[in-house]
Amino acid sequence: MYGWIWRHLPGNVYVRALISLVLVVGVVFLLFQYVFPWAEPLLPFNDVTVDGAAGSVGAAGSAEIAGGAV
Repeated sequence: MYGWIWRHLPGNVYVRALISLVLVVGVVFLLFQYVFPWAEPLLPFNDVTVDGAAGSVGAAGSAEIAGGAV
């Protein structure tokens, strides 16, 4: 696919490289401005399954590792 795009770009190697860079920057811009904000509510990043008790167990476990009495 990339070879096909490269062969169809006009100009010499430097012009093709510049056009390729502009295309990549354009695609990244479109992703960050339109696609990712649209998809964010559909993704489960805010579905937290860790409860508060697991944090206190971790603190006690670290005290045991450090040599302190629990």
